[in-house]
Amino acid sequence: MSDPAPIPLLDIQNVSRIFASGDSEIRALDDVSITVWSGEFIAIMGQSGSGKSTLMNIIGCLDRMSSGSYHVLGQDVSTMDADRLAQLRRETFGFVFQRYNLLATESAISNVEIPAIYAGTDFNHRFSRAKELLTRLGLDNRMDHRPPQLSGGQQQRVAIARALMNNPPLILADEPTGALDSKSGADVMALLHELHSEGRTIVLITHDEKVASNAERIIHIMDGKISGETIIHEARPVEADAPAHKGTISFAGSAREALHMALKSLRVNIFRTSLTLLGIIIGVAAVVTMLAVGNGSKQKVLNQISAMGTNLLMVLPGAPGIRPTGDVATLTIEEADLIKIMPNVEAAVPVRTSRMTVRYKDIDVQTVIQGVGQDFLIAKDWRITKGQFFSDKDVRSYAPVVVLGKTVESNLFPDGENPIGKFIILQNIPMQVIGALAVKGASANGNDQDDTVVIPYSTGFERLFGQRRYLSNVTVKVADVTQIENTQNAIYSLLMRRHKVEDFNIRNMASIMQTATDTQNTLTLLLGVVAAISLIVGGIGVMNIMLVSVTERTREIGIRMATGARREDILLQFNIESVVVCAIGGMLGVITGFVFGFILHFSGMQVIFTPWPALLAFTCACGTGTIFGYLPASKAANMDPVVALASE
Repeated sequence: MSDPAPIPLLDIQNVSRIFASGDSEIRALDDVSITVWSGEFIAIMGQSGSGKSTLMNIIGCLDRMSSGSYHVLGQDVSTMDADRLAQLRRETFGFVFQRYNLLATESAISNVEIPAIYAGTDFNHRFSRAKELLTRLGLDNRMDHRPPQLSGGQQQRVAIARALMNNPPLILADEPTGALDSKSGADVMALLHELHSEGRTIVLITHDEKVASNAERIIHIMDGKISGETIIHEARPVEADAPAHKGTISFAGSAREALHMALKSLRVNIFRTSLTLLGIIIGVAAVVTMLAVGNGSKQKVLNQISAMGTNLLMVLPGAPGIRPTGDVATLTIEEADLIKIMPNVEAAVPVRTSRMTVRYKDIDVQTVIQGVGQDFLIAKDWRITKGQFFSDKDVRSYAPVVVLGKTVESNLFPDGENPIGKFIILQNIPMQVIGALAVKGASANGNDQDDTVVIPYSTGFERLFGQRRYLSNVTVKVADVTQIENTQNAIYSLLMRRHKVEDFNIRNMASIMQTATDTQNTLTLLLGVVAAISLIVGGIGVMNIMLVSVTERTREIGIRMATGARREDILLQFNIESVVVCAIGGMLGVITGFVFGFILHFSGMQVIFTPWPALLAFTCACGTGTIFGYLPASKAANMDPVVALASE
């Protein structure tokens, strides 16, 4: 039984490559057939436009043929997807380009490491191998230099070191001496001979007959067709061994490398990065600050309502929907007394208010006079800081006594004089100060609750308000706030029986607080939406910048693909760059938002910070980077390697 026929390293049969040009076609390759055995040194020679570079691109799996068959180590290339082709480039081919195709922003050693990154080689191993290769090629003292700091010959040696990084069996050299002086060119050819002597297969693309003479076999190409073949040294066909599969970089490793590359790229383009960050910073800072302002405003309103009491019912004269005035005479003291004895009522205080001038010595102050019952402090949850409050006896005896709110006390006694026992004048009637109230603050409608003088309602009716004994309101404090609606309904029924018509209305402070909470939540949400829109605008800015970045770095993308990067690696790299920009912008935006919030706080605005808006804004910023970075990243990942490499 005869041995099976040996398998060549490369087997190209009847391959054509056709490009569309308007309504016509350009045949860059026309029915080309070549067989390359392991260990050969072959030169493909032709003038510019002959199709030799197109052939190299197809050999290196950078481009796809239009027709024909191409097998590498017996494997049909036409059936492979993009990632399998990337693996083939990574493990089988080492590329040496005429224009070097090095990353200008990376050091020599970092350029050499690139193929090993996509092969999943750990950092220490790939660093030591890159160092070993550069030392072997005489660049041990230039490892940290970037390509612009190296001569042409040095750059080509870096490119050769990169081609050797994954120890591929085949070196594809495209015009490797074309951009070099004669000495550097000779050095490069000596290196290729040395690599060939070590057992590597060399495929050399050149237009120079002198360079081609270094090969064992010269394949002549003209107008896209093989025009002849010259044998310089007869080489015995050797079957190629399949290269050991070196694996691929894991997702975690790819993400780690992408993060490293992203940070480096952002440093290189610091001005553009700063402009990109600005949009995200403004968006996140707006979210943090606006929500803090919204929370502060909500809390301020709720505090004002709470200061009035959330377990209160306010019974007011006048029909529902009609703003009550002092001329509506529908509530009486007797009705306040009836409400007081109802179930779940802790206190029911008759209140009559008026605005008058109060005088002490030569100081006149306009203020609110409140005639109330002895349970006023209980109903309003107010306390006395000086003296005492009037009693039921004082109410029944029409006692000429007053209790001062803090604002009135400060205005009448600006020097801190103790007001207790002093007499003030109300409408030419002397009234003795028997107490001073604690600070209460502003009410829900913004009025200063401390700008008041409190007197017994009986004294007010007898001496100040006139003989029409009607009330401005009845303030009812319930014992059990969970039963407040039942109590409200009971009071409504009582007054309807007495009045026959609904010439009164009852305000439930708990309901008012809930309404205020809902309103403030809506306003806070509105502020958040406005801020989120600015964040989206920032995200669109990131997408635009990343699209520009992809366009500018097209050749870099081609280089990475040629050295074995999968589409997933490219997609992850550019998406992570976008996320990193937004994450940094998010952090700076949170800090900026807090700074602006504190500035507003110190300027007198109530601002309340909570961790959730900051966390939400930062998360949204990262999400914005992911979403708006995907389109540019996808555009980069779907480029053809040969098109990307040809980009200027």
